[in-house]
Amino acid sequence: MLVDRSISLTAMLRTRMGKVCVALQAPTVEELLERANASLAESHFLEFRLDALEAPHTPRAAIKAIADFLLAHKDVAAIATCRRKAYGGAFAGSLGEEILILAHAAECGFAMVDLEIESAEQCSTDQIEFLRENGVALMISSHDFNGAGDADAVFARIQRFEPDFVKIVTTAHTLTDSLELLHWIDQRSAQAQVVGIAMGEPGIVSRILSLRAGSAFTFAAPPDGHATAAGQVSARTLKDLYRIETLDQATRIYGVVGSPVAHSLSPLMQNTAFHRERVNAVYLPLKTDSIDDLLTLARKLPLSGFSVTMPHKQTILQHLANVDPMAAKLGACNTVRTGADGKLYGFNTDVAGILRPLEKRLALKGARVLVLGAGGAARAAAFGLAEKGANVSVWSRSETRSRELMATGASMGIRLIARKQIPETEFDVLINATPCGMHGNAHPLPLETSEWRARLVFDLVYNPLETPLLQAAKARGLATIQGVEMFVQQGARQFEIWTGKAAPEAEMQRVVLFALNKQHHATVV
Repeated sequence: MLVDRSISLTAMLRTRMGKVCVALQAPTVEELLERANASLAESHFLEFRLDALEAPHTPRAAIKAIADFLLAHKDVAAIATCRRKAYGGAFAGSLGEEILILAHAAECGFAMVDLEIESAEQCSTDQIEFLRENGVALMISSHDFNGAGDADAVFARIQRFEPDFVKIVTTAHTLTDSLELLHWIDQRSAQAQVVGIAMGEPGIVSRILSLRAGSAFTFAAPPDGHATAAGQVSARTLKDLYRIETLDQATRIYGVVGSPVAHSLSPLMQNTAFHRERVNAVYLPLKTDSIDDLLTLARKLPLSGFSVTMPHKQTILQHLANVDPMAAKLGACNTVRTGADGKLYGFNTDVAGILRPLEKRLALKGARVLVLGAGGAARAAAFGLAEKGANVSVWSRSETRSRELMATGASMGIRLIARKQIPETEFDVLINATPCGMHGNAHPLPLETSEWRARLVFDLVYNPLETPLLQAAKARGLATIQGVEMFVQQGARQFEIWTGKAAPEAEMQRVVLFALNKQHHATVV
């Protein structure tokens, strides 16, 4: 009978709940309901964390207020959760009190109650049946806040109670941890209605791909960003940016690899391009410190390609079947494509990202260019411009990096310039390839305004849009190029390498500019 009941409850719930449940918690009932109302624009499937309320607000009093909310919004499906402190929640009461609160929620219109496995194992049969009496769906959950755990062993513990939904939450320290959870969802979703999530930044992969793997639904943060778990993102981001409800087994998977990557705008830019060009693909943030971790994910997920950021641009080279000439010359790869043979092939699009904005404004052959810096971006600028016939001078505060650059650069005609020579020299272009001026960087300018002369200034820093260097150049009436152009152009070349289609450059630049302006406005406010 329990199996028949579970099937009928699941069928009924599927007509009410969506694929993305917004998890809500707040210290007061008023704030909790404010977040509930704000979340309705993104989802009508809500979880109320009753255990997060602070005195004098009590879960039982909150249930009455939430019941009024549910009565006014009959299309909302709600989950009641009142997790005890011993098992990762904030409820200080006893097991009996928790059961009474969840049962009261069931009486008052909640569609589902979430009971942690530790409490379920302490319950009597009568207590479990008491929760089911009001026709509410029972989800039994496990949360491992330390690591990946043994999902199969936990699944067996939960299944003894024959719940309507099995929820297993782990903590991902690596991309492989997320991969293992996705594999578990794929294996077990035919046996039960499972919900699987890996917390943490490396676990974002599991949040985006869990529905594709077979998870009944997933959890998201409310619009104001008050997440209930590490790595949780908003429902709008999951639905609109990653389009998780439309991902299927034919969806090609790409991503940006690095540490950190949480604030990268590449997922926004590339997912916008995929959507615009109707490419069945998704682009994920892939946070990892380990090349082996990345290669495991690339092979087993599998990945169709990925962008490479620091600290992996050099170390990835030894794992590639082949690289393009510029990546070989620079000793750095920022783009990888998986070939039909399953092998990985590397490219460098940073050079194109720098050259294309410049080529729109001047002839590069014979142009006098000063490059500030000697790191990866500076190498890309110097080598790319030298190949185009420009006269390239490089200045850097790092003698070690300067020597490394010149080991190859000297044969290409690139020269080092002393700082004292810069004010005496006229340049057509000044390129800042240092982090000076970047948001959070302590050094606003690589050189004082009086120390250089140039007609055009290109700052590769793109956040903020108007760096101190660009502001100084504009004050002198000089032409400028924002770093966002380089960011978009290198991303456009990546899109073309992966898809074989022309990139929607204007749309890619539009969404990146919008996001940067929004960030700037939020910072100013």
